Amino acid sequence: MDVLGWIIIIALFIIGMAGAVYPILPGVVAIYLALFVYGWFFTFEHYTMWFWIIQTLILIVLFIADYAVNAWGVKKLGGSKASIWGSTIGLIIGPFAIPAFGLIIGPFLGAMIGEMISGSAPGKAVKVGLGSVLGLFSTIVVKVVLQLAMIIIFLIWVF
Repeated sequence: MDVLGWIIIIALFIIGMAGAVYPILPGVVAIYLALFVYGWFFTFEHYTMWFWIIQTLILIVLFIADYAVNAWGVKKLGGSKASIWGSTIGLIIGPFAIPAFGLIIGPFLGAMIGEMISGSAPGKAVKVGLGSVLGLFSTIVVKVVLQLAMIIIFLIWVF
């Protein structure tokens, strides 16, 4: 059973880190779930109140960052609410519509189309689309760093 527990935990960590880059996967949730899997298979004894506070705060920050940083990138370059919505829709649909490059093209086109619908000139729409991609890359960096922190904290606490 120990081997099965570790296989599930490692698989959830891998899914979690993949979710940092591929937003359709439940990245931080998978890592958080791995913490419980360890407790169910082995013991919750290693976890203190501070462990849960730290992990939960990181989870909350990641949920907020997932949406706020992308919106910030669009807003920073003058985007409207329509371009924020377009970017979010593009982020969800892009990877399915264009498998290889949809993660970048989807938010870019979504923000651009949203900005053009709101009446902006094509030049501004392209600028806002680039802001969306900048926000996406910023979010990925934040997610990778914080999710790695969650895993490292887990390993330190457990071992």
